[in-house]
Amino acid sequence: MPGRLFLTRPVSEIADALSTQNTMSTQPPRRNIQPGQEVIVFNGDNLVLMRWGMIPVGRVNARGRPVMETIINARSETVFDKSAFSDVGRAVIPVDGWYEWTGEKRRKTAWRISSVDGALLFFAAITDSWQAPGGLRVDQCAAVTCEPNEDLKPIHHRMGVLLKTEEVQAWLTGTEDQAKSLARPWPNGLLRIEQAKDVGWSAP
Repeated sequence: MPGRLFLTRPVSEIADALSTQNTMSTQPPRRNIQPGQEVIVFNGDNLVLMRWGMIPVGRVNARGRPVMETIINARSETVFDKSAFSDVGRAVIPVDGWYEWTGEKRRKTAWRISSVDGALLFFAAITDSWQAPGGLRVDQCAAVTCEPNEDLKPIHHRMGVLLKTEEVQAWLTGTEDQAKSLARPWPNGLLRIEQAKDVGWSAP
């Protein structure tokens, strides 16, 4: 939806794909990026690190009540309407792919999902900054989700909004209507979905 991410290619390759300068230090290959950890994010200017998961301090829901849970993924159907998402920024999360799980507890099957041609995938995301106690600033993000395409339906009822390279700028700087138009399922047949038998860690 995504559940966990993986990104193993060099940062320089990501920068080239997004036609931006590489201003980041070298990052190690990561095969198990979990919510709450830092992810590489493109904010329209640079590649930066952000916490995956938005702590919505000071945000309220439609009833005016504080939002308590950490937001890992935000539904595209409501992300532009809910007060909990007011004044958020937009960014993209580049990944090699992600994992989902099916089945019952302790008997779950892990699925590795990536691009058929091995290309980078770009998740649409929203961003925010949390002023933590002591004045520490935490830049944070959440992936935007939509209905799954036919490939993903047997695995999960949601999928992350994926952007073509030429759509990234429209998501980052376009109008709200332009951004909404990009929040649709990825075309069928463009994802490789395979059982991940070599996952050495438990399902979330």
